[in-house]
Amino acid sequence: MNSAVVIDAPGEHRIVPHEPVPPAAGEALVRVHAVGICGSDREVHQGNRPEGYVRYPLTPGHEWSGTVEAVGPGAPESLVGRKVVGEGFRSCQVCDRCHAGETTLCTAGYEETGFTQPGAMATTLTLPARLLHVLPDDADLTAAALLEPAACVAAAALKADARPGERVAVVGAGTLGMLAVQFLAANSPAELLTVDTRPERAPLARTFGATDFRTPGQELPGDFDVVIETAGSTDSARTAASLLRRGGRLVLTGLPASGAAGLDPTGLVVRQLEVRTVFGAPSAAWAHAVRFFGAGLLDPLPLVTHELPLDQFPYAMELVGSGDPKVGKVLLLP
Repeated sequence: MNSAVVIDAPGEHRIVPHEPVPPAAGEALVRVHAVGICGSDREVHQGNRPEGYVRYPLTPGHEWSGTVEAVGPGAPESLVGRKVVGEGFRSCQVCDRCHAGETTLCTAGYEETGFTQPGAMATTLTLPARLLHVLPDDADLTAAALLEPAACVAAAALKADARPGERVAVVGAGTLGMLAVQFLAANSPAELLTVDTRPERAPLARTFGATDFRTPGQELPGDFDVVIETAGSTDSARTAASLLRRGGRLVLTGLPASGAAGLDPTGLVVRQLEVRTVFGAPSAAWAHAVRFFGAGLLDPLPLVTHELPLDQFPYAMELVGSGDPKVGKVLLLP
């Protein structure tokens, strides 16, 4: 049966019958294969996502993969039957930032699949065809469901501009961190350190290319050229900055809790650190992630620990918020 998750209000959800929405001009209808759950989906469910960044009632789901079933007038017919993933941000395409390629900074206001527009926790998803990225015919759609977080990491990797032979580090060994390790490893670093509070993440980090793994309580070197921070905890940004040499490059992707301790501006200035940030992924980063995946340089599948049917949405939410180190990426399979 076709079904969908609908969150009516914080803490209130239903599993409802789903009717596919016929694609209008320029749109595509995608049959969803898998949809990932991340912390922002829990924010939607719990009601603590910032005002203006969610609109109820809502079908969530912004990390997804699927196959195009139909297209509307004006959309390329060649998309039908293709495996795809899709960008979440619904940029206006005509403002100054969009014309500069910075689609996540669109000045027309925030609209995103799974937050203010219907998401992929449903049998099908209808969205503008221009947001789709076509995958190779032999692509693993389960692994491809992680290409949204991979695109965010690709944006961070592009901003980090790590060069072969540089010393690089990743703070955080969750989904984003493990993807970041893979992106950085492909650039042949002299050293690739991963820092996380969970020592049990070390074997997987090394599998993906990390040359060293340490916890924040251990002695940490301070001479890295590039650090990507993915944890978003109260002190992970400080830890990340402390790893850098003078003049090093820091890219922040995590969102710490409001009021959390931040970076020391004096330290940033005196050490002349270059700090960049990522929120979402522009189209160029999506294209980079999809190429990276298609070339076999990105292997997200080992990060998936649970694949559940759509009607187990409440259990999936519990898993994601459990803090259990054995819980990695949780996917729903509509």
